[in-house]
Amino acid sequence: MDEPGSVIAGTYQLLEVAGSGGMAVVWRAVQRNMGFARLVAIKRIREELMGQPKFVEMFLEEARVSAQLMHPNIVLTHDFGEHDGRYFLVMEWIDGLSLARYLQVMNELHSLPPWHFVAAVGIEALRGLGAAHARVDHHGQPAPVYHRDVTPQNIMLGTNGVVKLTDFGLARAMDRDRMTAPDTIKGKVGYLAPELTQAKHPTVQSDLYALGVVMWQALSGRKLFSGKDHVDIFVAASKGQIPPLDEVRPDVPPQFTDLIERALARDPADRFRSATQMGRLIANLLRGVPERPDAVYIGDAVREVQRYIKHGGDSRPQAPAPPIP
Repeated sequence: MDEPGSVIAGTYQLLEVAGSGGMAVVWRAVQRNMGFARLVAIKRIREELMGQPKFVEMFLEEARVSAQLMHPNIVLTHDFGEHDGRYFLVMEWIDGLSLARYLQVMNELHSLPPWHFVAAVGIEALRGLGAAHARVDHHGQPAPVYHRDVTPQNIMLGTNGVVKLTDFGLARAMDRDRMTAPDTIKGKVGYLAPELTQAKHPTVQSDLYALGVVMWQALSGRKLFSGKDHVDIFVAASKGQIPPLDEVRPDVPPQFTDLIERALARDPADRFRSATQMGRLIANLLRGVPERPDAVYIGDAVREVQRYIKHGGDSRPQAPAPPIP
């Protein structure tokens, strides 16, 4: 049984649980070897799922795919193995927090993040998606990876200002099409593109749609699709009806609102053709922002929120944005 102090594969010492999901638990750990030491993240498949082939296969596929995705905006995979009959994945440790946690604090403060902060985070996430979409196999042939689970929980914000995508557990690598049956829907329901609710194949545009949902929610401080249960949310997502963002955030430039609405177009053909195209258009809007939202700006914002969390809410982070209506 995993617990603080346990050593995995003779090298990785578990320190504390950093997060957990339906398939795996993520630990903050330290890698030690002949005087060398560094912090890492250890992802362990849940013990009760080891006897279920579909979950094991998904975990193995995540290891395979993530090991081939090397990009500054994607969490790096260091190692993979088995210990005590359970698989583990070793990833770089991100000193920071998820976008979900950041937005949770903003909500506690009845504040909203500045639009240019959301834009800057979006650009970096798009770079990570673009790298996954442009992946090639060992033979140099196109083998795009569609994330399928782009959510605030899977966008990491580092104290160094670097934004990274993580958790490719639901990713679909098109060189391994057998991984997903055509009638299976994966990903969090509220972030599904309308076409995925009809069991169609994921595409570049379905990932961009999910990021559009993330950005809409970050700016508005509310869920884009809501309901009393997953069925209601599923139905709302399938309709793809997007409330006007400018009614909630009139301070957001109309050009940025238009970009987000284009990412959220019901017809995939009306969305951006690539993550690179969407990122470049957002970047053009930031050229006129007096306070450049670069890595230093993002890192400062993350540290402010971390201080707030550490001091139990006694230290209010600087968040120059309007209150939630």
